Amino acid sequence: MRIEELVLEGFKSYPVRTQITGWDSSFNAITGLNGSGKSNILDAICFVLGITNMSQMRAQNQQDLIYKRGQAGITKASVTIVFDNSERDKSPVGLENCKQITVTRQIALPNVSKYLLNGHKSQQHTIQTLFQSVQLNINNPNFLIMQGRITKVLNMRPQEILGMVEEAAGTRMFEERKDKAKKTMGKKEKRVDEITSLLTEEITPKLDTLREEKRSFLQWQKACTELERIGRVLRAWEWTEGKERVEKKQAEIEKKERDVGKVKANREKAVKEGEAAEKDMKEVEAKRDAEMKKGGKFKKREEEVAELEKVLVKIRTQVEIKNGSVVDEEGKAKGLEAELKELQDALTQKGAQVEQLNASYANVKDKHNTTQTALFSAEELLQTLLTGLSSSGTGNSGGGGYMGQLADAKARLAQATAEEEQSRVKLGMSEKELKTLEGRWKEVEREAGDGKRNLESGKVEVEKFRRKVEECGWSAEKEREGEIALRTAKAEFRQFTEERDAVKQRLSSLDFSYSTPSPNFDRSKVKGLVASLISLEPDHYNKSTALEITAGAKLYNVVVENEKVGKELLQNGKLKKRVTIIPLNKINAFKMSAQKLSSATKLAPGKVRLALSLVGYPEEVANAMTFVFGDTLVCDDAESAKLVTFSPQVGGVRSVTLEGDVYDPSGTLSGGSAPSGSGTLVKVQELLEAERKVGDAKRRLDELEMTEAKGKEGRDRWKKLSRELEIKEHEMRLLSEQVEGSNAARIGAEVEALKQTIADLKAAVQTAKDKQSAAKEECKKLEKDMDEFKNNKDGKISELKADISKQKAALQKHAVVVKTQQKEVQTAALELEQLEKDIAQATGTLKEAKAGAAKLRSELATLAQELSASEGSHAKAEKKLQEERATLTRFDNELKELEGVIKNKKQAVSDAELQLKKLEHDMQTLAKEKTAASNFVANLEKQYDWLQDESDLFGRKGSPYDFAAMDIGRLKEKARELEDTQKGMKKKVNPKVINMIDSVEKKEVALKKMLSTVLKDKEKIEETIEELDRYKRDALQKTWEKVNGDFGGIFAELLPGNFAKLQPPEGQDLMQGLEVKVQLGSVWKQSLTELSGGQRSLIALSLIMALLQFKPAPMYILDEIDAALDLSHTQHIGQLFRTRFKGSQFIVVSLKEGLFTNANVLFRARFRDGTSIVERTAQRSGSGMYDKENEDGDARGSRRGRKTIATGS
Repeated sequence: MRIEELVLEGFKSYPVRTQITGWDSSFNAITGLNGSGKSNILDAICFVLGITNMSQMRAQNQQDLIYKRGQAGITKASVTIVFDNSERDKSPVGLENCKQITVTRQIALPNVSKYLLNGHKSQQHTIQTLFQSVQLNINNPNFLIMQGRITKVLNMRPQEILGMVEEAAGTRMFEERKDKAKKTMGKKEKRVDEITSLLTEEITPKLDTLREEKRSFLQWQKACTELERIGRVLRAWEWTEGKERVEKKQAEIEKKERDVGKVKANREKAVKEGEAAEKDMKEVEAKRDAEMKKGGKFKKREEEVAELEKVLVKIRTQVEIKNGSVVDEEGKAKGLEAELKELQDALTQKGAQVEQLNASYANVKDKHNTTQTALFSAEELLQTLLTGLSSSGTGNSGGGGYMGQLADAKARLAQATAEEEQSRVKLGMSEKELKTLEGRWKEVEREAGDGKRNLESGKVEVEKFRRKVEECGWSAEKEREGEIALRTAKAEFRQFTEERDAVKQRLSSLDFSYSTPSPNFDRSKVKGLVASLISLEPDHYNKSTALEITAGAKLYNVVVENEKVGKELLQNGKLKKRVTIIPLNKINAFKMSAQKLSSATKLAPGKVRLALSLVGYPEEVANAMTFVFGDTLVCDDAESAKLVTFSPQVGGVRSVTLEGDVYDPSGTLSGGSAPSGSGTLVKVQELLEAERKVGDAKRRLDELEMTEAKGKEGRDRWKKLSRELEIKEHEMRLLSEQVEGSNAARIGAEVEALKQTIADLKAAVQTAKDKQSAAKEECKKLEKDMDEFKNNKDGKISELKADISKQKAALQKHAVVVKTQQKEVQTAALELEQLEKDIAQATGTLKEAKAGAAKLRSELATLAQELSASEGSHAKAEKKLQEERATLTRFDNELKELEGVIKNKKQAVSDAELQLKKLEHDMQTLAKEKTAASNFVANLEKQYDWLQDESDLFGRKGSPYDFAAMDIGRLKEKARELEDTQKGMKKKVNPKVINMIDSVEKKEVALKKMLSTVLKDKEKIEETIEELDRYKRDALQKTWEKVNGDFGGIFAELLPGNFAKLQPPEGQDLMQGLEVKVQLGSVWKQSLTELSGGQRSLIALSLIMALLQFKPAPMYILDEIDAALDLSHTQHIGQLFRTRFKGSQFIVVSLKEGLFTNANVLFRARFRDGTSIVERTAQRSGSGMYDKENEDGDARGSRRGRKTIATGS
């Protein structure tokens, strides 16, 4: 790729468009005076090639490249190079089909820069890549040798000379890129550390938390999905079942309707066949009657039997009625007898009570009357003695005074004597009558003795059984009390159990159930949830929220005896939910030191307590409770909590306020509102109290049931003895009634009554004697008083007055007793009278019942006789009828068959009617069931609109609704379990976790991918660097060998008879540097300082040319490289270009004629009117490229040579 044309416009000293054409493909020289703009042509070429170092173009910035820095009205600089691209094998990639390549670079004020490739805008890196692909890397140019390069080479150290070789080998660019890659790797390592830190410290912990929440959420979502799926299956199954029930009931109704039709048809058929049979029977009967009428005797017999049968039926009915009446009356009489017996017993008791009350009342009344009479007599006597008149108005001569009283006493004496005489007479008569009755008694005494003995024996037996009943250790009272106690205990147990279950329902989160993991598993080793093991005093209920916050999730941990029990539970316990196990033998419990606690309590006296001290628990779980509550303080308020938490004296402890705010030593504070589940511990106390009540009630019930079980034998024995006692008492009553109703009993009763009368009469005789003695004593006393009155009237009167006062007081007290007993006597008399009336009424009713029963029995006996007679008459008539019927056997058999047919048909009709009723009832029931099923299906369809849409799948094999492959019962149970799980987890899950974890996981994946990519890139870069290091050494070795050979050959051509070479410094390796060794003649110079200036320049130029020849570029640009050479050497350089660099285009700037005269095309730069212009001179052609143009030039050129002037256009 060679330059064909260069166009400058506004670039440095070329303000107008300047086209420089006719470039030779091999050797071009540019010359001109200083300041004419010849080097600006080289700068323009470097400008297009993409140079970035402005100092190499002798400029400080882009503005220096514009003509007069844009001050002359030109604000844009543009350079265009047209390259020959005819050699396709050396063309840039992608431009092989372009014969020419045009590259333009433009800059404009203030800071505009752009590239054009074949007239199209392009990027800088694209242009640089294009030139680098053809060995024209302007930023590391081995094809560009600018002014001063020779001097630099002469002063280079070994390492810098090695650098030139590296550039020639192409490894220098790799070094730059390797350094850049290492910088990139450093940045990427820093990025790796940042990514790793981000992953470790932020992403991974957050992701772990979110994954745990996601797992819980997915588990809850899975439960919801599964519940919804099972719910849909169950609803579909219920809908299908309902539909099937509707269809089934409809089918059954239709079947019943068909059955009704069949039954009706059968009934009609039976009716018709029955009517036909009855018609046939009538015809046969008519024939038989006609046969019988011939004789007339059968009909007569038949009528007689029929008449007798009517009479017999009537009498039998009367007998049955009468028999029922007899039974009723006798039952009524027995009931009345029992009632009468009770009334009589009550009357006997009441009579005895009345007699006792009457006797007591009579005695009291007699005493009262006697006292009253005595008082009256004393008052009468006093009145008489004082006034001489009695209260009746009579004087002393009458019945008043001592004389009157004396007369009364004598009268009482006479009356008592008469009463004694009367009683003695009655006594004699009674004793005679007693002797007569005793004679009769002796005659029946044996009979009475047997009855009495039996009665006494019965009484003994009854008493014996009564003692047994009393001694058996049980009684009716105990039985009743035991039943009441047992019933009460059961009611209490049921009530407390319901209350306990209600509390449990409210504490469903504390429900921990498990299956026995192994046959020998000891369930006592599972202590239960932490919350269920805590007891809380009522005074500490206000601290329950703080305790719940302290425990946190540990409140629902399960405490077990050891880790083996926990392992068995987790593996084989079939736990329904995820739980955390606390093994008592493994847990490391931390309890706050006494010193810290003391310091905390001193800071806030009375407001700070250790959480562990507020809860009660069984001693066996103390380690678990210490683990949960041992390191936290409960404070009454936020101020106390803040004080003890952040106090250096306490040493940093966690505190919780009564409101649930948490103060942590790390500086975090949480709270602000009570947790949704607060109050759990208080509810647990309610549950514990309910459990205690249930336990107490269960123990009482067990004790009662155990007592009942233990006493069952005694209670059964008591029941048995009680039944036997009742039987014996009933037998005793019957025997007593029998004995009392016998003749001997009546005579014995009369004897006893008469003996009682005799005893009463003897008592009356004795009473009359006592009255006589009293009357006599009173007479004596009155006589004595009369004598004393005569002797001491006043004293006797005073004595009488005092005696009267005492008698009045005693009489008043006695009157109260008399009235009380009088009321009791009257009440008892009324009750006795009522009992007598009741007995009289009951006796009358009993007599009537007995009379009625006797009458009915008599009537029954009469009817029985009539029935017997009627049955005899009927049997005789029936016998005679049978004798007559025997003659009509043929008709009878036929009639019998017809009767059977008629009976069967009637039975069939009856059965059909019954079956029709049953079918109608069944149809009504089925219709109700169908309606209920239809309503059920309609409600389901109304509630779940998807049922009808998916109904085609219900029951289909392989579908989600394959009911045959499902256990519906198990699904229902599972649905209940899932509902419980869902309710338990609903409050715990984070519904936003999926979106949250998705973004975090994407970030993690991106970071890990980025990390993996960076690590892979780093590994690849390291491998590539290592491999290219090997390649670099090999390439340098080859390059050094080639360059070294060319270096010596070129130097020998430039300075014949001499030689030069490149070699590593003594004792060093190739990779450490190269230095130049020169042989002049046969002597090797130790240092370049031993050479002349021209020799040293030739050495440097030879080295540069050797390096250029190693990897020839399509174009070389040399700027005054011959400045330090004399003319002969300059000519040798021109020849060297022509011989050694065939195929490359040289553009050389020189002021020495010895060099540019060897050029094929010479461009002369001139500066005119402030503007640079270029003239072209074709001296010779290295190719046929410009033959025609040269010929044209010969025709136009002057004698000085062929010239072409390039000017602005």
